[in-house]
Amino acid sequence: MRIGIAGLGAIGRAVARALADGMPGLELAGIAARDHAKARAWLDAQGIACPIVKLEAMPSHADLVVECAPAAVLDAICRPMLSARKKAMVLSAGALLSHPELIELASHKGGQIIVPTGALIGLDAVTAAAQGTIHSVRMTTRKPPRGLAGAPHLVTNDISVENLTEPKRVFAGTAREAAIGFPANVNVVAALALAGIGPDRTTIEIWADPGVDRNCHAIEVDADSAKFQMSIENVPSENPRTGRITALSVLAALAKQRAPLRVGT
Repeated sequence: MRIGIAGLGAIGRAVARALADGMPGLELAGIAARDHAKARAWLDAQGIACPIVKLEAMPSHADLVVECAPAAVLDAICRPMLSARKKAMVLSAGALLSHPELIELASHKGGQIIVPTGALIGLDAVTAAAQGTIHSVRMTTRKPPRGLAGAPHLVTNDISVENLTEPKRVFAGTAREAAIGFPANVNVVAALALAGIGPDRTTIEIWADPGVDRNCHAIEVDADSAKFQMSIENVPSENPRTGRITALSVLAALAKQRAPLRVGT
């Protein structure tokens, strides 16, 4: 399977490096990046031979593209692939909530959108519970203040997270509202909503907590089949808004595409 990568930030580089080192049944086939010169310099420094292609040309190079770019370019990344009946692995799940037409396009054309587990655990359990009746899904996220700095919700509401000495709740609302207010911070809750009862019934609290150095997520699910709680503390990557496990989740999802044994839904 030919794999393309859109975006060469912390996650895109980790995925490119792993594919270049060799993953059974997978080939790094193309990279799309906003800054071609910077991308080429990094690839050359890493000894990775891979063409840099335009987004609209990606379907000619790849069977699946991994979106590792800002949410604003989600449509430009996914639409060419889905129109060509191919696959797009989406990390900006929050942006996907604002682009339901991409899901419709995938259905109409026969393409597929894949949302990997990312920084969460237990999405298999939520997906399974959703086959029955889920009564409620609640999530609480705690992040180091610098991991939330600059979020649109904070800017619009003049909420400061600088020089905190104790935890500060900066948001409480639905997953849909959180995805708009924190597009680079809580794609996890969008993925949770898509797996379960949707973005308008899934709720989240977001805390800026100077006492943590990891991105912490706690989830409570109440369903007719089970009641369960999950928690995870993710070590930030070089990008404080993203955990290291996110890139590993992408690699795990890619490996499943060609694995002789698949574990989990």
